[in-house]
Amino acid sequence: MHKQPALAADCVVFDKDGRLLLIRRKNPPFQGQYALPGGFVDYGERMEEAALRELQEETGITGSIVRLVGVYSRPDRDPRGHCVSAAYLIAPDTTEAVAADDAASAEFVANYRNEKLAFDHNDIVADALAQLSGPKAS
Repeated sequence: MHKQPALAADCVVFDKDGRLLLIRRKNPPFQGQYALPGGFVDYGERMEEAALRELQEETGITGSIVRLVGVYSRPDRDPRGHCVSAAYLIAPDTTEAVAADDAASAEFVANYRNEKLAFDHNDIVADALAQLSGPKAS
């Protein structure tokens, strides 16, 4: 049987005060740890649709995609198996987070830089911050 990586989408969402939207994972791996909202892409679903669906399912927040932050494909990034994730910077429509689905809690966190996030989510956040502080496209 030919094995293929799973596909996932992750969301980087900041509020107007610069706080980062994080969930606490309800389930293993990394149960109880902060993570970016996100999850697996459904068959027949676009990556962008999966990101916005997972954001709403886990946090109750809707929004619009600003840009692709990057594609993360290191084979050991998820202990469950090889999982490739596309991470998106998302502008939120609201900032009233309500945990649901796979999230034990959901909140905008001010001191997120001091947190050890699940998976490779610290790398994703660092890349998003570098894009936000870098040269502006004309």
